[in-house]
Amino acid sequence: MMPPALDTSRPTDLSGHEDKAAGSFLQRLPVETWDALLQSGLRGRTFARDELLPLEAEDSDVYIIWDGVVRQDRAPLGTGAGMPTITRFRGGGQLVGEAKLITPDSAVRTRCLTKTVTVSCHARYFNVLMHRLPEVQLALLCSLEDRNRSDELVYTLATRPPLERVSRLLAHLADTAGLPDPRTAASTVISGPTQKDIAAALQMAVSTTETAVRTLRYHGAIEARYRQFIVRDVDALRHFAAGT
Repeated sequence: MMPPALDTSRPTDLSGHEDKAAGSFLQRLPVETWDALLQSGLRGRTFARDELLPLEAEDSDVYIIWDGVVRQDRAPLGTGAGMPTITRFRGGGQLVGEAKLITPDSAVRTRCLTKTVTVSCHARYFNVLMHRLPEVQLALLCSLEDRNRSDELVYTLATRPPLERVSRLLAHLADTAGLPDPRTAASTVISGPTQKDIAAALQMAVSTTETAVRTLRYHGAIEARYRQFIVRDVDALRHFAAGT
């Protein structure tokens, strides 16, 4: 089985994957395995900010995020008015659409919060790759387990105070999707999520999220801009995230 032909060619800079977020799919892959995947015919594709990744029921690819941040929304009780959604953020190094490896008609609404570079692969072909290269399967399974444990700590502790929960999510995003501030190496820039996105992910009121962000700004931990958070004092942010 050959991978599908895509309308974009592989960029020449899909190297250095080992510097992706700790515990992510790409970070767990040996260098030689990543090179083998690229040589097998995988191609890169760039999506604009606010564009949706093709991860609906009729689509057939999974996507490895090389650069950028996406927001995923699931509606476990249906998509009717007032139905709850589950929101998660995924950054560089993560594989998304993994459910298609088991259930081809699965769907998850995935919106790019920034310009996003991906490496896509047909789900059936990715299953073949995992069979041929057991280290690919191991990297995916370990990354999904790491993601599940991280999600539990970041998104599900609804009984914790709002300031702690917002701080915990921002600290997580700084680790998994943050980039050094080009103006000062002491700061980390989180691009893409808005305060409304943060509120949706934590299932909190926007006003409550704004209050927590305002407190973090007052203490000099972060700076909030349009679709951007700048972590000025990561130790202070982690202090609030620990609830101490």
